[in-house]
Amino acid sequence: MALYLVGDVQGCFNELKALLAQVNFNNTEDQLYLAGDLVARGPDSLSTLRFVKSLGTSAKVVLGNHDLHLLSVYAGIKKVKKSDKLSHLLAAHDIDELMIWLAQQPLLQEIPAVKDLNGKELLATAYMSHAGITPQWKLDDAIEQAKAIEEKLQSADRNKWLTVMYGESPNNWHDARTDVEKFRFSVNALTRMRYCFADGSLEFTEKEAPLEINTSQIGINIKPWYELSKVINEIPWVFGHWASLMGQCSHSRVYALDTGCVWGNHLTLLRWHDKKIFIEQAHL
Repeated sequence: MALYLVGDVQGCFNELKALLAQVNFNNTEDQLYLAGDLVARGPDSLSTLRFVKSLGTSAKVVLGNHDLHLLSVYAGIKKVKKSDKLSHLLAAHDIDELMIWLAQQPLLQEIPAVKDLNGKELLATAYMSHAGITPQWKLDDAIEQAKAIEEKLQSADRNKWLTVMYGESPNNWHDARTDVEKFRFSVNALTRMRYCFADGSLEFTEKEAPLEINTSQIGINIKPWYELSKVINEIPWVFGHWASLMGQCSHSRVYALDTGCVWGNHLTLLRWHDKKIFIEQAHL
């Protein structure tokens, strides 16, 4: 059995299928972890959702910001954006079934430790979330808050929580007092975060890679979340979301998998046990 991890698909279904063909992915033996943002901006979000759903327990998904936004659009909370190319999906005969399935997916996945036949640990337990882990959290905090979000999205009150999800306040975990504030901060931390201020609070403006921004010029002191987090010094972390990194980051225990296929770059697949990278160029 092989374990594979793939970056943001965003409706690039043909590229996903071609990438899995490269490694002879077998859904009866292998597992595929998907780093979120299954949908939006690409040409075939419908086929992507149908395919990932068809994999059953062989697919391990974390929700991304585009996936959560799709749930809001489906609920009538937000209007569909033309650039998201979701009209075909929203008009599908199985849309209700697909959205029920999507809403059941978590925001955090544990990637189990790999052991040899004698029980010796070869690879430590790792975690995947769409955007990373906020420097203001310990691992237990991330697990607890991800679970709280999942319970709310899987409840009869899902639309209520999707409605209050939007916004950037509070951006500091220590200012999150109410359930709504904790929910909104946690969603942002797990699905939207890129940069943080020195105290670990979230910065929402910058999207470029660290070498491409001049923090002194814009007058703010920010760093990528993975340069501030202490958790990842002990626990490997896999994330997507940040396409401008193109898979490059400054921490050896962090694996950035979003390489902007939907923007004409490529889709990235990581084989976990040997860390071999496979790519599929965008089918333009």
